[in-house]
Amino acid sequence: MYFEGTSKGKKIEVEIFEHPTEWLITLNDGELKETHAVKKWDYQRMDDAISFLFENTSYMINVHGEGVKYNVYTRGSYREIPLHNDESLLHESLKGGGGLTGGDSLSSGMPGKIVDILVAEGDEVKADQPVLIMEAMKMENEMRASRDCVIKEIKVEKGQSVESGSVLIVYGDK
Repeated sequence: MYFEGTSKGKKIEVEIFEHPTEWLITLNDGELKETHAVKKWDYQRMDDAISFLFENTSYMINVHGEGVKYNVYTRGSYREIPLHNDESLLHESLKGGGGLTGGDSLSSGMPGKIVDILVAEGDEVKADQPVLIMEAMKMENEMRASRDCVIKEIKVEKGQSVESGSVLIVYGDK
């Protein structure tokens, strides 16, 4: 499973891989990447909370929320954390202009592979016009321009793998 969250203004990528006896959890904030193992026998779920042992310390985490806004309570403090899973990241990236993608460029909402580029630098495009096709989550997805613009720069090539947040196309004014 793949998630992106924001805490204290910093984007954090979270990847969780389930194995028969443990979960491997990788956290990456762009500066530090670390992987931790949580043994399944050290984990228990209760209503809206989970309890687990990690490095000989007991943790209780209570989570409430919906959509992408979650309130997380642990160790005596609350934090509101916007949390996007791979499905919501894909949905945002397909919008082309809102949310995660911004208005002056098209960015990848999640890791994927560029299948086809439908425009060239200097092309004039209309809002919502398909500009490239990206494979993510084993599906090919049309990514669209966020506004009427000129394709200023194409920063990817067909067949290239991209990370979440990668700028794919830069828009310019007509």
